[in-house]
Amino acid sequence: MASTDNAVVANGIRKTFGPVVALADISFKIRRGEVLGLLGPNGAGKTTMVDILSTLTRPDRGRAEVAGHDVLSDPAGVRRSIMLTGQHVALDDMLSGRENLVMFGRLQGLRKSQARRRADELLHQFDLVDAANRRVSTYSGGMRRRIDIACGLVVRPEVVFLDEPTTGLDPRSRRSIWELVSECKEAGIATLLTTQYLEEADALSDRIVVIDHGAIIAEGTADELKERTGATYCEIVPRHPQDLLAVAEALGSLLPERNRAALTTASDRISMPAAGGPNTLAQALNRLSEANIELLDIALRRPSLDEVFLTLTTENTGDRPRFTSGRHPSENSGNTGTEHIDVDILR
Repeated sequence: MASTDNAVVANGIRKTFGPVVALADISFKIRRGEVLGLLGPNGAGKTTMVDILSTLTRPDRGRAEVAGHDVLSDPAGVRRSIMLTGQHVALDDMLSGRENLVMFGRLQGLRKSQARRRADELLHQFDLVDAANRRVSTYSGGMRRRIDIACGLVVRPEVVFLDEPTTGLDPRSRRSIWELVSECKEAGIATLLTTQYLEEADALSDRIVVIDHGAIIAEGTADELKERTGATYCEIVPRHPQDLLAVAEALGSLLPERNRAALTTASDRISMPAAGGPNTLAQALNRLSEANIELLDIALRRPSLDEVFLTLTTENTGDRPRFTSGRHPSENSGNTGTEHIDVDILR
């Protein structure tokens, strides 16, 4: 049995699909009340890991326990203990939001009166009272995601698996999911969170595990991972966005190739490691001044988790980074704050 302090234990999990190694001896633990962020580029093995922990896929080798139940010998016990929300909601479109909640409650053993009472509580919690009696087929994407998560909480789980829960949501719905993660933490529920948005993992996760090509390449707190990248970054914002490529050219050897390769037509700034701190900033200013490039801003700051991920996955593969630059879709495109890199986290 797993330790009473650990709600999830994965030990040496391996999974292959023909010649493809999806997971190569993955091991980690999640304590009760802890939020673990599982990150990795597209195809790294994250969803396969979630499927194994939720008993949807059998591992080829290794052992995993969820809420004290072995995923192979006691899959029913695992399923009774978890809430799983994937990227695609699983609801009955012909029923209303309230009817879906009551149905899930009844399926999980609640009496009719208990299921109705719990449905009312969750409709209020997820701001769905006005839509409670409408068919789910009429719900927006954000509303469908909220009612899907609410259905998973009809009976309190011991472990929550959130697989990219905020993908495609508007800012209000996204905020409600962030609040849910915080509430789960306060209630002592273990949470495994996967997300395409690294600032989300930075804000919500107690620890982060980064996987690539089916193997763990880094783990630790967000601050610990940032230390691996370097203490300081230089961020440069040209006054005219069309000058961005000219900035990159003027910086020359100061701008590492992995940062240069991450630039796209959507980028409005350049971030690069500044090992020399103020000296690196001064060199950048001199080169840009000689190139007659006007700046809107230039500053030193700590690396973001986006830059940590960029460095780790590039070091691991030696290839061109497999993601694009841009902000979370819910953010205002006119925002002049720090740019985030939306990573195609593995499916």
